[in-house]
Amino acid sequence: MRRCSLKVIDDAPDLDRLNSVWRDVSATARIEDALDRLPGEHVLSSSFGAQAAVMLHLVTQVAPGIPVIFIDSGYHFPETYQFVDQLSARLKLNLQVARSPVSPAWQEARHGQRWDQGRTGIEAYNQQNKVLPMQTALADLDAATWFSGLRRQQASTRKDIDFVQCQWQRYKVHPIADWTDRDVHHYLSQYTLPYHPLREKGYLSIGDWHTTQSIHDVDDVSELRFRGLLRECGLHSVPDDKLS
Repeated sequence: MRRCSLKVIDDAPDLDRLNSVWRDVSATARIEDALDRLPGEHVLSSSFGAQAAVMLHLVTQVAPGIPVIFIDSGYHFPETYQFVDQLSARLKLNLQVARSPVSPAWQEARHGQRWDQGRTGIEAYNQQNKVLPMQTALADLDAATWFSGLRRQQASTRKDIDFVQCQWQRYKVHPIADWTDRDVHHYLSQYTLPYHPLREKGYLSIGDWHTTQSIHDVDDVSELRFRGLLRECGLHSVPDDKLS
């Protein structure tokens, strides 16, 4: 029976069984079941990317006031910061901003512009500005269950994600893992929710300005982020039970 090891409760469900049950229910039902079955505290993370409004709306309709973790690297597009403000006000988000204790300027003084230093430089940058701030935020919020908006259709690295798995010894829930782009568009239209404003300019995957490109500027979609050197920033790593 697969369970997460950080905060196990006696009646915590087996993950294989829960993934099987959730195949045939709605995303809202998955969220409700996770809030009921999986240990708290519960949190939601958001990059406030192209389709972020879907998960923010879905989860906060069921759990108003749930902490929403946003990782501020200091290098987001101005439009992203404006999008954060817009959705925070509209959805009354309990926004929790996490960032590295070392400022972007100080990091550049020490290391230079690591996003120009190949794969190793980008990985070190992501570790300091994304992974460690997220791990700190999860610990500070005493989170045992973490909601995320990953979908299988988004990338080859995500094609096998479960609805619920273990990461960093926590339950990580992907309520819309099986949603298609059409499902996302339908939901946004149904609730008159916005896409990220940069989507209209061809930005389909939106992160830091220095490692994000428009579809109009690349030859292949694999180059939209991190210049094609990486597909993930490290926040959505291999599940605990698949580590060797």
